[in-house]
Amino acid sequence: MNSTAPAKVSFKTQMLQAREDAIIQTASRLLADKGFEAMTVDEVAASVGIAKASLYKHFSSKEDLAAAAMVRVMQRAQNYLRDLPPAAPLEQLRTVARWTMELKLRGEMPSLPSQNSTLRAKLIADATYMDGLIEVSDCLGTWIEAAQAQGLLNPALPAIAVLYTLYARACDPVLEFLRMGGQHNDAQIIDMVMASCFEGLSAR
Repeated sequence: MNSTAPAKVSFKTQMLQAREDAIIQTASRLLADKGFEAMTVDEVAASVGIAKASLYKHFSSKEDLAAAAMVRVMQRAQNYLRDLPPAAPLEQLRTVARWTMELKLRGEMPSLPSQNSTLRAKLIADATYMDGLIEVSDCLGTWIEAAQAQGLLNPALPAIAVLYTLYARACDPVLEFLRMGGQHNDAQIIDMVMASCFEGLSAR
């Protein structure tokens, strides 16, 4: 039986891929730290240690670069959801919410673009990003509806409102505000935000 050996990737191609990965990781960190509007191509290039002209060989614009970082995060979320072990719907939602907040505090969760951002328009036109968003939303939506049917989430709330609330926790500035206070560690901060999200603010 004949078998075809996988094509060997050249050293140059490996180096270019490594540089592109470093560019995307740096852009993702800066998007998390300061947002799309404040991030510049110059500081991404400087942080990676390359000339801006070299960066433009990989990404032709700031929008392309930021979109690549957002696509990478979306793919990471898709893989995380696919690898979750079976559990009750509410527990799955809590696990995902905690994970996104951990990413946020580690500086690995880019802030969502504003309504009128050129990045938002770029993402809407990006099939890979939108397909990923639909997959993630469908998965979370299924768990939300199941938890509502079980009486574990408020059934009077539209599932879409619950979904957007969970998305908002991934970009919640409250996490950083509580960290700046210096009175709580990251695990305690996440526990507090989780309680306010899933249990509400009313006294029990």
